[in-house]
Amino acid sequence: MSYINADNLVKTYGNGDATVTAISGINFEIKTGEFVGIMGESGAGKSTLLSILGAMNEPTQGTLIVDDIDIYSLGQEQRADFRREFLGFVFQSFHLIPYLTVLENAMLPLAIIKERKKHKHLMAKEALAHVGLLDKAHRLPNQISGGEKERVAIARAIVNEPPILLADEPTGNLDSKTSQEIMNLLQKLNQDGMTIVMVTHSNECAPYAQRILCVSDGALVQDNLNLKSPADYPN
Repeated sequence: MSYINADNLVKTYGNGDATVTAISGINFEIKTGEFVGIMGESGAGKSTLLSILGAMNEPTQGTLIVDDIDIYSLGQEQRADFRREFLGFVFQSFHLIPYLTVLENAMLPLAIIKERKKHKHLMAKEALAHVGLLDKAHRLPNQISGGEKERVAIARAIVNEPPILLADEPTGNLDSKTSQEIMNLLQKLNQDGMTIVMVTHSNECAPYAQRILCVSDGALVQDNLNLKSPADYPN
């Protein structure tokens, strides 16, 4: 049974002769608990597609259904509620607030939730424990490594316990050893039941996904690639 259903997604920018097509008639389904990678050359439309899946970029045409919810039929406030309840976001840039501690950064998505501060602290500590950083909860971002910053970003993304994690080049700023550690963490989150959709250009990261969607010039050109080694994956 599909959990995420993308039907004929199209995204264009501009008008007339200046129209640029970023996404062109993409269709796919993702099941609950899948780990799906999106690959393709720079400018292929990967990040645009991820932003549409993240309820942040309304398609010009087509529908996106998540858990039987027609996302782009929702109003702006309802869509914001959907993002808060269903989605966690991890990006290539950590986007940590430099003057907030690791714990306070992890707590940021909880700011608009009506809960006691003590309970929010507990939720953030649980998220940090999940990514192995509870012992550094009171450090500032400039006091931890790049890999640890990415772990904080992941903790922040999962603090609400969303069912879906969207990751855009989550290892893009990391060395190979740290990248492997982050991918092992994402794989563990997936094994715990989280549905993950990850944009990556890395042939080393791609094999962690159970399935690859390959995008070229805004179109889905391959789905469910079953490739044997990192060298087989598209660049």
